[in-house]
Amino acid sequence: MSEFRIDEGMEVTLHFTLKLEDGTVVDSTREKQPATFQVGDGNLPPGFEYPLKGMAGGDSGSFEITPEHGFGQHNPQNVQMLDRGDFEEIEPEVGTVMSFADPAGGELPGVITAVDERNVEVDFNHPLAGRTLTFEVEVIDVRPAQTH
Repeated sequence: MSEFRIDEGMEVTLHFTLKLEDGTVVDSTREKQPATFQVGDGNLPPGFEYPLKGMAGGDSGSFEITPEHGFGQHNPQNVQMLDRGDFEEIEPEVGTVMSFADPAGGELPGVITAVDERNVEVDFNHPLAGRTLTFEVEVIDVRPAQTH
């Protein structure tokens, strides 16, 4: 096993499981290929990278990630009322996740949270915003990242 430890400039291969407060699994690599990423490449929010620092291959741990360090607090300003007439293609239903164009031309996912005759309420917060998450990891390998 290598003696490298997780830090800036390292490539990390690990298995992870992400759980909600009640133990519901949101995402996991356990039944799939392990995840490989470079520390600081943006694949993991910084709040998820921070507790991993110093771990080495063969280490495992479980970390509580607060909303501030995960996907942020739920922001009421990210909940928008849209005109029902804008939904010609589909019948809007509560719970449906749709993709909307953001002002920059990118895609922004939103969840329909309420529908009446005239309006459709859409929540553009990250689905995990405001949640405290449990981040369980099993580090498989840590090595210096290959810079191209």
